[in-house]
Amino acid sequence: MKYLILIGDGMADRPIAKLGGKTPLMVARTPNMDALAQQGEIGLAHTIPPGMPKGSEIANLSIFGYDPRRYYTGRGPLEAASIGVKLSPDDCAFRLNLVNLEAVGGSVIMGDYSAGHITTEEARELIKGLDKAFGNVAFHFYPGVSYRHLLVWKGKGDKIKTTPPHDITEQAIGAYLPTGDGAQELIQLMTDTQTFLHAHPINQRRRQAGNREANATWPWGQGRAPQMPTLTERFGLKGSVISAVDLIKGIGIYAGLKVITVPGATGYLDTNYQGKAEYALRALERDDFIYLHVEAPDEASHNGDLEAKIAAIESFDELVVGTIVQGMAQRGAYRIMILPDHPTPIEIKTHAEDPVPFVLYDSADKRASGAGGFDEAAAAKSGVVVAEGHRLIERLIGGQV
Repeated sequence: MKYLILIGDGMADRPIAKLGGKTPLMVARTPNMDALAQQGEIGLAHTIPPGMPKGSEIANLSIFGYDPRRYYTGRGPLEAASIGVKLSPDDCAFRLNLVNLEAVGGSVIMGDYSAGHITTEEARELIKGLDKAFGNVAFHFYPGVSYRHLLVWKGKGDKIKTTPPHDITEQAIGAYLPTGDGAQELIQLMTDTQTFLHAHPINQRRRQAGNREANATWPWGQGRAPQMPTLTERFGLKGSVISAVDLIKGIGIYAGLKVITVPGATGYLDTNYQGKAEYALRALERDDFIYLHVEAPDEASHNGDLEAKIAAIESFDELVVGTIVQGMAQRGAYRIMILPDHPTPIEIKTHAEDPVPFVLYDSADKRASGAGGFDEAAAAKSGVVVAEGHRLIERLIGGQV
């Protein structure tokens, strides 16, 4: 038996007036997910435990099968694992965004949490420069992908409260600066890096080209290295993770999975959807389990781009789900679970804690669910609710449909 989990990050949404009270999932053309929902089980799952941050780190930990209330220490250490940074027990790892700040009406606002989706090549040069200028026995900067990077603070940092920058787009940042033990040191570092970034030749070129500057750093999601059993230890599964996002790859590494790098996988709207599916099919020739993640719908939601979100959902359905289902047709029995990790409603441009729709399909046990398709309303109508998202993987592997 082969097992697959396919994640369309942030696909779920809330009813939108412009769509006649429907959601993007309800209006998008998704024949492949609809067919699986009609022949399998559809329902709602709570991937964000009550009171926990409404982030991808929490939701994906749940879907990987780890109770975030037990295993979550912070987003930073998960991303550290992805880029090969080994943390000592006294290291605190922060996710570090390169962001664009703007002065508006006497306030400084979060203009763009991604610095205009700066290229990885540009960002890498900036982060290496920051480490050379500001790295010391306490702080080290490590480059990641596009705007997503890492800051490690030795001996301090885990008592600070921080805010994800995508939660405060176009809002004044003053109320969201770090607070708590060590916050002033961190704010001073953030301030110092602004002067360096403003003068850097890369930002000079971006200004001349009319692109947003990466004119500030924004650390958040800090924590120390978690202790987690692997999926092999828990379920006897060996497999791989496919994602362009360091967070997802980092969780996969802690879960004991191999990381598959797909050419053209960007973590953005232009990602290589079909390539991810094709690499997954190849990996299943040797693996039992695949966790495949697509970031694009979430990025469209953070940008407030409804048309792009619908297009991303349709690409996910056609090029990922469709390619996988067609490729698995001649490969024996398999079970596949498809879901968003969390909703990212267009109206708020950030994550929400609402339950997400899921579909669980068993190629050897097809059944008529009565669902009209795969969307939030159909999932709610089913009456099936998984209250603890980390139990979904047991449902998948146990074939509880």
